[in-house]
Amino acid sequence: MKAINLETERLQLHPLSLKHLSNEYVDWLNDVDVYKYLETGGNYTLQELEKYLKEQDEKSILFWAIHLRDSNKHIGNIKIDPIDPINNSGEYGIMMGDKNEWGKGYAKEASLRVIKYCFDEIGLSKITLGVIENNTSALRLYEKIGFVVESLNENSGIYQGEVCNSIRMIKENDK
Repeated sequence: MKAINLETERLQLHPLSLKHLSNEYVDWLNDVDVYKYLETGGNYTLQELEKYLKEQDEKSILFWAIHLRDSNKHIGNIKIDPIDPINNSGEYGIMMGDKNEWGKGYAKEASLRVIKYCFDEIGLSKITLGVIENNTSALRLYEKIGFVVESLNENSGIYQGEVCNSIRMIKENDK
């Protein structure tokens, strides 16, 4: 299964590909504010990003680049990967890389569109995610779009030198 083009009022979601290779994207991956709560981050090069994009393109996954409709500016990525066919579920992830676009509701808008696509058009039963407890802005977003806490995993990782708890959340298809 591969991502298809999706749209919202202010955004276009395009399948992530090599056309998204840019110095700006590398800068996001090396910005501590962007990767603070991600499992990877820092010390990326253009060559490493190119390799990563090629690897993702070869997979059968739902992975989109988030673009502003009015300018086509790439501001982040969103994915549902992996998809578990046995449980008919997918794992959600999002990275808003362009800090100039933070706080404008784009993450919520992109998330709601991708979730609607996964539930209505693909027929997933549920979408799950993991989030670091300290990432309060992400937690607020996930709660606003209907995710609920499924479990808390204590001392699950070290982020920015601090031992953190992680939270598993779930959103079920209510249709």
